Amino acid sequence: MPETFPTVFHVAAEDAGVRLDQFLVGKIPDVSRARVQQLIEQELVVVDEVTAKASLRLRGGERVKVLGPAQVEPLRAMPEDIPLDLVYEDQDLAIVNKPAGMMVHAGAGATDDERNRGTLVNALLHRFGQLSGVGGKVRPGIVHRLDKETSGLIVVAKNDEAHRKLAVQFSGRQVKKTYIALVHGSVNAERGTINSSIRRDSVRRVRMTTRGSGGREAITHYLVRKRIVSEFGKFTLLELQIGTGRTHQIRVHLSSLGHPVVGDVLYGAVREIKAHGGKSKGRAADNSDPSISLGRNFLHAAALELQHPRTGERLSFARELPPELEAFLEKVQRQVN
Repeated sequence: MPETFPTVFHVAAEDAGVRLDQFLVGKIPDVSRARVQQLIEQELVVVDEVTAKASLRLRGGERVKVLGPAQVEPLRAMPEDIPLDLVYEDQDLAIVNKPAGMMVHAGAGATDDERNRGTLVNALLHRFGQLSGVGGKVRPGIVHRLDKETSGLIVVAKNDEAHRKLAVQFSGRQVKKTYIALVHGSVNAERGTINSSIRRDSVRRVRMTTRGSGGREAITHYLVRKRIVSEFGKFTLLELQIGTGRTHQIRVHLSSLGHPVVGDVLYGAVREIKAHGGKSKGRAADNSDPSISLGRNFLHAAALELQHPRTGERLSFARELPPELEAFLEKVQRQVN
């Protein structure tokens, strides 16, 4: 958010037709669209000295003024009875196999009602009662994160000492994290390293990008597990390890190679994968070619290796692909008869 108020933005001719909220997201660094909408709802944004709606289409030439910061109600995660796939637990930490579709914690601009429900933190508080407070009231116990549509292993700290020691391991790149991803196309090399820096996309703020300057270092290692050629096209099943933990790192890195993760429409994957190359034997002549789709990203945190924060023992955990990814993989590998 701007450090001084009021802050004035002049609408250029090329911004004509852009919604007011979209315009401000592009102008204010590191601010979400939800936070911009809060500013507008609280009448802290005026266009030519008149309050306006978020959906207002700008014409060009206006003066947009932000009068002050949005007043945000304090957010505190609340316990919620949600089943957990608990892989390991002791007095200091827990390892959970998170399903796709579950947010790790409530996001910026969330409130204590609808957007602070169904998260991993809600489930953890109900299960354990007490977690580390290092992450604050919104993220108790959370040492690292997984994207909402990514499944797999995540470590949770139960007390502050464990949290701090685990955080040192993550920042020191001492934690080994292994992911499995299915991507579109045939990746050229059998193994490789992607080290393109990552920054937030200046136009689409929900995305990250490897383009431009000013990004943060990001390192992803990949190994081809299997190459697939089927009636639905070419795919590559990859095993990946990350040396850094940037937002959307694996997804944006693979997309930058021209091989987006299957199901990841934010970074270029198609919503529906259609069969091609003719109909398979025995298929009705009046049937159209079949199609398949995946309602999540084909990205799974399959293995996690770290040092126990109290004993120093090296701990290793693994979880196979969840059923929906196994089933999708079988469909992809179906050959034309």
